Amino acid sequence: MENYNVIKYSSSNYDEWNKFVAESKNATFLFNRDFIDYHNNRFKDFSLLVYNKDKLVSILPANIIDNNIYSHQGLSYGGLILSFNSTFQCALASFYVILKFLFEQKINILFLKQLPKIYHLRPSDELDYLFFTLKGESYRKDVSMVIPLNTVFKLSTLRKRQLKKAHSNDLFIKLETDLTTFWNNILTPNLKKKYKTKPTHSLSEINMLREKFPNNILQYNVYYGDELLAGCTVFETDNVIHLQYIATKKEKNIGALDYLIYQLLTITYKDKDYFDFGTSMENEGKKINEGLLNWKQSFGASTLIHDFYKIDTNKFPFLKKIMI
Repeated sequence: MENYNVIKYSSSNYDEWNKFVAESKNATFLFNRDFIDYHNNRFKDFSLLVYNKDKLVSILPANIIDNNIYSHQGLSYGGLILSFNSTFQCALASFYVILKFLFEQKINILFLKQLPKIYHLRPSDELDYLFFTLKGESYRKDVSMVIPLNTVFKLSTLRKRQLKKAHSNDLFIKLETDLTTFWNNILTPNLKKKYKTKPTHSLSEINMLREKFPNNILQYNVYYGDELLAGCTVFETDNVIHLQYIATKKEKNIGALDYLIYQLLTITYKDKDYFDFGTSMENEGKKINEGLLNWKQSFGASTLIHDFYKIDTNKFPFLKKIMI
């Protein structure tokens, strides 16, 4: 561990950081600096890079509030990002020097929001063991709904009826380059009316991100003639399709959204490993929206947990006692 050292991220590390993300075993495009930095005005960045001598071996996307560090709160997930061929010892040493560095900076708590395992390109459960060793507190678990696409998934009777209705109408799906119509005419009004909220990303932010990540952020819309009826904003990673935003016109119920999702599941993304509908959580993870949960389950999705851990930085010496 003596050859490991930590530095805070700065713009001079931009290229090195992004290259590492692209070659990691447990990272997605959300960890690219162009994605992290688009909302720098909302979060005070405290991302870290760990080196073994002069070689970058791990990174931690993070922000700071008071004397606490968080897996970057502008991202859906986080954790310690490791190189593709990283060893357990590298993860152990990296986490040791990170906690030691934070402790010396008088930072008391590290809150980590783990990357769900379906996004790993190789097994990467090192931190799960380290949390156990450090007696880390599991302070939150979010319920997400996922379909493994290499298995048979069963649609509910209602979904089958909706698909039959959709097929009896002249619907067509279009891959869009501009999200404006979906955002302004369907998604934003729906969220405002039903949940009194708005999309996490503004229209200008999501269009900017789509331009930066054209192969990862895609918009699929369903039309009946010239009328837009439903849409999905998809975040595509190497092995997972994630539905970031989903919305439909409630007043015209002819199965448009069912038609779209079924086409994505069975045709467009049939060769991916997982189809991630996302979480159904409210009240900071304390409650589950049962209606939303049931809708996702009606496509054959089942439960995946997003883990959140809380670590006292003063426990870093325990990590030196693991190996014998």
